[in-house]
Formats: sequence, C-alpha cells, structure tokens
Amino acid sequence: MTNYSATIEVAKSAQDVFNYINDVSKWWSKDFEGSSSKLNDEFVICHPGAHYSKQKLIEVIPGKKVVWLVTDSELDWLEKDKHEWTNTRMIFEITANEDKTVLHFTHEGLVPEKECYARCEQGWNMVIKDRLFNFITDEKVI
Repeated sequence: MTNYSATIEVAKSAQDVFNYINDVSKWWSKDFEGSSSKLNDEFVICHPGAHYSKQKLIEVIPGKKVVWLVTDSELDWLEKDKHEWTNTRMIFEITANEDKTVLHFTHEGLVPEKECYARCEQGWNMVIKDRLFNFITDEKVI
C-alpha cells in the first residue's frame, strides 16, 4: 500500500521549517483548538458537517521531524467508515540541503484503498503544497 506523501523545498533553515509546521492554525485551518508545539500536545481541527480530527504529537525532534497520531476522526462525507483517519499518522520529515530545506510529508495510513483517498489527496496537495509552502516562504497566513 502506498501512503499519501508530498515533498516541498524551501529556502529556509530546517529549524524555521520546523517552527512553521508547528504553527498549524496559520496554514492548515483556522478551525483549530489546542496546542501543537511540543511532545504530547493535542489539537483538534473541526469543520462542522465535514471534518473532525484530533491529533496528538507523538514524536518531536526540533529541526528534523514531527509526527502526529490521529486519535479520533470523523469525515462526515464518507459513506462506509467515517473514522478512516483514526490511528493514522501525519509525518513531517525535515532535511537540510545546502541553502535549502526539504520537507517530506507522509500521511501514513491514507492509502488509495481508503474511501476518502481521492478527496484527501486533493486536500493535502492544497494544504501542503500551497498553504504550508506559502506560509513558510512568504508568511502568507490562511
């Protein structure tokens, strides 16, 4: 099975990229509640009638890696299993490369066999490749 992944490259330091990732409400969703900066922090993204997910930071290595475990979820638009994201992991791996930094994002468990995959792939492409990229490079907040 192939997990969803996306890679972006930016002219920022690895530590800067790490800091931008942790400022979730400025690039993923303003419908954010909780904390997202240190190990064991938890936060919720909720778009009533469409999307609810609760994430817990289970691995935090400054300037290198952040891993969120989805501890609860409900994707209201799904017909079969509205909790497809529950127990999946969102992994941000940061690699310094001379004067640039590469950010590789993987949503582990989000695979083509899931009902939500096509729509979530489109959503993550927008969130990671556009919103997060623009936030890191130009500090454009959603």
